[in-house]
Amino acid sequence: MLIIPVLDLLKGQVVRGVAGQRQNYRPIASKLTNSAAPLDVAAAFRDHFGLSLLYLADLDAIGGSPPSLDVYQALREKGFRLWVDAGLRQARQAGPLAQAGVEGIIAGLETLAGPDELAQLCDGVGTERLIFSLDLKDGKPLTYSLGWKTDDPMEIAGRAVHYGVRRIIVLDLARVGMSSVTDTEGLCLCLLAMFPEPELIAGGGVRNVGDLRRLRQVGLSGVIVASALHDGRLNAADVASAT
Repeated sequence: MLIIPVLDLLKGQVVRGVAGQRQNYRPIASKLTNSAAPLDVAAAFRDHFGLSLLYLADLDAIGGSPPSLDVYQALREKGFRLWVDAGLRQARQAGPLAQAGVEGIIAGLETLAGPDELAQLCDGVGTERLIFSLDLKDGKPLTYSLGWKTDDPMEIAGRAVHYGVRRIIVLDLARVGMSSVTDTEGLCLCLLAMFPEPELIAGGGVRNVGDLRRLRQVGLSGVIVASALHDGRLNAADVASAT
């Protein structure tokens, strides 16, 4: 199982995500490093845990600003591989990310203008590189688009799979940074039973090595985690035992 550390990037600094309340995010305070600079935090993840694949949430871009392409480039030049959520609304906005060479381009339910845009992304970006994020808040799909015509996460995931999506992130923003058990396990079990082909990655609320081991047993391909790494609730041995 992949353990994928998170860089929540806001105004050039790594911040701590808390329950999706982005107006309250502050620069990260970490036991791994005294710095909130993205290169320093990324280096700490690699030095302490041997992890070089990173999930980068570009919060400025998610809020409507241009993507932080210079940060992506700097990280990749240091050997990091990136899955980037830059708040794609339309398929055409993926062009700069593709040209920047990021390894995974995330299409998030929260920002995507509708299912037609996801279908176009599958065709334009390619299903090897595209990652669909099934964004939730307290278990409910988080989307402003009426194009999905449903609030059932299983139906939304089914449409994504129909378009060719091969990798799905299940992310409950209400659990992010809250040190409370992830509440997506039941949904993940249903998704794995219904759609066994795509890789499934969960995020939000991982507390300790017990959570990692349980999620691996569920059959997940990966877990996105941040706070438990920064706080010391997960150490290198824990991460190694769960991968």
